Amino acid sequence: MFDQIKNILQNYNGTWKNIGEVWAFSCTIAERKAFLLTKKLTYNARFKIYEPQKLIVFSEMLVETGSGLSSGSSDNGMSAGFGFKAESYNTVNGGREGNIEEQSTLFGKKFEYKFDYKEVRSKLEKLAADTGYGLRYQIMPVK
Repeated sequence: MFDQIKNILQNYNGTWKNIGEVWAFSCTIAERKAFLLTKKLTYNARFKIYEPQKLIVFSEMLVETGSGLSSGSSDNGMSAGFGFKAESYNTVNGGREGNIEEQSTLFGKKFEYKFDYKEVRSKLEKLAADTGYGLRYQIMPVK
């Protein structure tokens, strides 16, 4: 099953890491560099496959990081070295939807990108259904 999941995510150009029984997928969605300053937005997904129960447990998150030195000016959309972001969303009916462009503010208005959470989740749901597995979305990272 892992090879099939890996295959459907190959177009996202991410990296895979095995953490015990969990597989972690990570891909950089956006990155901005300015003099001595770097900001990066990364999509992380984690999967745990329970073969006897034919179940895939899945979680996803965005990680925004910034590092470096700046003059503190936000005129160019690149402010001080570290940034934090808070968001709220309802996961009662499933995972987050929409594109990251709507939900991320670290990169400012001058940086455009598209990435749709729902597309990844839809591909996983289809794979699970086609192979007789269940897919359970989990808010907290899969361990």
